[in-house]
Amino acid sequence: MYHGSDTGLFGLLELPFLLTAVVFAFLVAEKLKGGSFGAGMFFLAWGFLVMAVGHLVMQIERFFHVNILASLFGATSGDVLWVVVLAITWSLSAYGFLRIYRAASGG
Repeated sequence: MYHGSDTGLFGLLELPFLLTAVVFAFLVAEKLKGGSFGAGMFFLAWGFLVMAVGHLVMQIERFFHVNILASLFGATSGDVLWVVVLAITWSLSAYGFLRIYRAASGG
């Protein structure tokens, strides 16, 4: 996993911003409920949530030297699961953007 700078300050600073993005994404999705924009925002919100949990896992590993996925699933399965989670994050986000793009294009 990527560990970034030795201080870890930037890693800690990202967590409140990720939490804010997740909260507002779900709030916007709720306001837009029922339409294509709302459905797209809903998928984006879930993508942001999965991403935020992944970043929290990285910070736990950085500061406490505990790889949660490896501890729960073993080293190899934990690495495979990490890639699957990345794919889920980007797939949810991409699908959300696609739904919003189609709605904005009238399609």
